[in-house]
Amino acid sequence: MTSTESLTIAPAGTWQLDPVHSAVGFEVTYLGGTFKGQFREVAAQLAAEGDAAKLTGSAQVTSVDVKDENLAAHLQSPEFFDAERYPELRFTADELRLDGSTIAADGELTIKGVTKPVQITGTAATPITDGYGKERLGLQVSTAVDRTEFGLTWNTPLPTGEQALANDVKILGELFFVKAA
Repeated sequence: MTSTESLTIAPAGTWQLDPVHSAVGFEVTYLGGTFKGQFREVAAQLAAEGDAAKLTGSAQVTSVDVKDENLAAHLQSPEFFDAERYPELRFTADELRLDGSTIAADGELTIKGVTKPVQITGTAATPITDGYGKERLGLQVSTAVDRTEFGLTWNTPLPTGEQALANDVKILGELFFVKAA
């Protein structure tokens, strides 16, 4: 195959995210190193019909986990996500494209009330049936965004003239779906 085409990603039906086996996180350069965090409360749905598949997902801002309560509170504050006013991050993609096991999709990401187009890329595993007879599907996806375009502008200057926190943020999803009965 020489180009990305719409192919069957999953058997037709509705697939619900298995939150126990899934993770949605982020990585950003902070003080020269990679800082990681994740959202503990996530939901997603994959709707497949023929060669079309639509992906929708959300994460609760109050579930941000960065291994430090004070930092998590700062991320939930108006200086970052403003969880009180904008409690949820949302993503939608109306068409997932598959080329072998590689997936891509143009979608929309909403953070802090700002919606921007993004492209996700990643891999899709072949759907399998588990030991309990449930059909499962795994996707690994990622995208990169400029956080300042979503109103996440907090930063602090360093003595070198650089900023403590990079603007580019990588968003990562390890998504495991179970086909709805």
